[in-house]
Amino acid sequence: MEMKGERTLAAERATAWKALNDVSVLQASIPGCESLTVNAGGGYDLAVNAAIGPVKARFKGTLTLTDVEAPNRYTLRFESQGGQAGFARGQANVSLEDGAAPKTTILGYVVSAQVGGRLAQVGSRLIDAAAAAMADQFFDAFARGLASLTSTASAGPTSAAARATSPSPARLGLWALIKSFLRRLFHK
Repeated sequence: MEMKGERTLAAERATAWKALNDVSVLQASIPGCESLTVNAGGGYDLAVNAAIGPVKARFKGTLTLTDVEAPNRYTLRFESQGGQAGFARGQANVSLEDGAAPKTTILGYVVSAQVGGRLAQVGSRLIDAAAAAMADQFFDAFARGLASLTSTASAGPTSAAARATSPSPARLGLWALIKSFLRRLFHK
């Protein structure tokens, strides 16, 4: 499966990058996401409930960020297993560019993925449609999370203790991208 697109975000690039790396924003944005946590290898562990046509399952997987060039781009590699439902694995290349309008950012993405097991039997049209729907759900929820983050940032700086306990932005952004892709792929 291949999917690409771009979205205009109502925030400056630095703020959009911060949101792409904020675990709470990502978890709230990924359809069906039960959990998103940093693992010992520096990546993320993820659990998502998803449904594509008649195939419904709980998928557990990992996300890894590579080629991180903050605040411009990164590659998100993902792998997940849904038991008898099958598996999904692939990567997403995410980029941020300044938008034409002030205080806007263009988020571009290119995703390639493979599915197997019962998921592969569903058919590519249904999988592509489900992935597109999940992407729309992710970006709608992400826009709300970004707006919340923007309003919080304008309210004042965060405490040093809160900044010190936050995971790195690069790690969080990758996880969000993977979650959104998986949500698009598996959530109806």
